[in-house]
Amino acid sequence: MASCRPHTDAPDTAAAFVRLVAAPAGRERDLLVEELVTAWLPLAHRIAGRFKDRGENLEDLQQVAAMGLVKAVERYDPAQGAFEAYAVPTITGEIRRHFRDHGWDVRVPRRVQELRNKVRVARRELLEQPGRTCEPALEEIATGAQLTLDEVRAGMEALDSYRALSLDAATASGQEEGDGFSLADTLGDVEAAYDRIEAREAAKAGLRALPERERHILYLRYFEDMTQARIAEKIGVSQMQISRLISHSCARVRDRAVA
Repeated sequence: MASCRPHTDAPDTAAAFVRLVAAPAGRERDLLVEELVTAWLPLAHRIAGRFKDRGENLEDLQQVAAMGLVKAVERYDPAQGAFEAYAVPTITGEIRRHFRDHGWDVRVPRRVQELRNKVRVARRELLEQPGRTCEPALEEIATGAQLTLDEVRAGMEALDSYRALSLDAATASGQEEGDGFSLADTLGDVEAAYDRIEAREAAKAGLRALPERERHILYLRYFEDMTQARIAEKIGVSQMQISRLISHSCARVRDRAVA
């Protein structure tokens, strides 16, 4: 099994996350969240930087990424694996939702954008009603969104000014058959420090299948960086037993990951 230790440029926040899970709502928990968000903010900013050439201000993207980071910190469970493996898709998803909701092909006034969002939400809610088989009338949308008919019409027109372009769409230089270049290929370089995320995700199932005692031993060895001798003393067994347990556990996780 690949090493379970965090990357060299990742902050050591394992203990803080353990405290956060046990902390009740209140000042102590808020301070822990703030501490963890500050520690991992460089990661959020790096992810935001991958999207900087898509027509949005970098500072705005960094704020969106920070919001995704806060969600990741508050929802993360240390028992599920390394934090960055959970945080990267969470932050990236928040940025993509931002582009989905605020990416416009034609620049329109903020007031019209707000009308568009209200109309979209009201229309979706009407379409999701049980038994609905037809497109909602403008009057229905106006009632649901608490708008006038003119405002609904303006919002509907704004829908045509917006387009969410798939990251899988071919670029202009990649339209020749066999080129295989998509918009996602233009979103910056791969972060070398996070090249093990896929491996960690694959290892999760194997880790969950281990007995709690073996998971605890792996946590002490690879996350707390304790020696086998210290673990043996803490658990109350011999170092040889710890060595065998670690080897056996890693083999089980590795086999589960490649199955």
